Amino acid sequence: MLTVRGISYLVGDGGSDDERQDMEVIARDLHCTSVMLIGDGERLIDAARTALDVGLDVHIRPHLAELPRPKLLERLEAVAAGAEGLRRDHPGRVTLLVGSEFSHTVPGIVPGPRSFLRLKLIVRFRRLLRRRIARRLHPLLTAAVTAARGRFGGPVTYSAAGWEPVDWSLFDQVGVSLYRSRRNRAGYTDRLRGLVRDHDKPVVITEFGCGAFTGAEDRGAGSFWIVNWFAAPPRIRGDHPRDEAAQARCLGELIGQYEDEGVHGCFVFTYAMPDFPRREDPRLDLDKAGFGVVAVTDDGTRHPKEAFREVARRYGDLAGEE
Repeated sequence: MLTVRGISYLVGDGGSDDERQDMEVIARDLHCTSVMLIGDGERLIDAARTALDVGLDVHIRPHLAELPRPKLLERLEAVAAGAEGLRRDHPGRVTLLVGSEFSHTVPGIVPGPRSFLRLKLIVRFRRLLRRRIARRLHPLLTAAVTAARGRFGGPVTYSAAGWEPVDWSLFDQVGVSLYRSRRNRAGYTDRLRGLVRDHDKPVVITEFGCGAFTGAEDRGAGSFWIVNWFAAPPRIRGDHPRDEAAQARCLGELIGQYEDEGVHGCFVFTYAMPDFPRREDPRLDLDKAGFGVVAVTDDGTRHPKEAFREVARRYGDLAGEE
């Protein structure tokens, strides 16, 4: 049974009233049991408190990108201390992640001045970088787990990239971002079954999904590469017609597969991406390259997409079976 039925939520600059409304929608309309909150500092802890108040369990994931190791551990300890206060008030409902995809989000594991460029390097030279990533990732994860457990008494996990070799004995859950694309489609089911079979602890898919344009399900995590970020303003490269059904189909199929294969939990990526606004001009419609199930226009208006309705249907059906 897919026990943890969730979606991630990017904690931004919106007001607390907007956040509470979003949490209520996630719990009531999407039928989620949990939300993964991604952010930093007190805003992250406040959002987690709001989610708990409306009945959602929480996975708290600090955003630690581009931080050197000492600063990363310092920030993680602060979030862990805040999470511990929530855990004491809500036993059994708070999980802490020590971070996400350190191989490209943290400087120094692979060369490159920014996460975006390090990710491109990994995508192109993954096999050549495999040993370097393994050698440098493990000490950082060990230090991060030590920092987290020093302040937080609940379950601890990590959101690993699909290519990262992780010693899961350090953690209470196995957490992997497992996007499906044309490249890995043939082996996706075997990889999923292997994760469940090879670990004696819960497996949680921490990210999955795709964009909302024709062919996005073949690109998976690479959906955002259709944007030319160096243009002013950023714009879509080439002809990529908006296709919300493609995103909905991808999410629905994967949720069904996770249920069938005995995965403990999953988090759709993601609720909304205001930095990828929906626009009438297809050349400037960045939303179709993003992963939100809710589209956000430049004025902040929100529009549930076909993916929203499909996730709600899938999670609602599973809730009805319990």
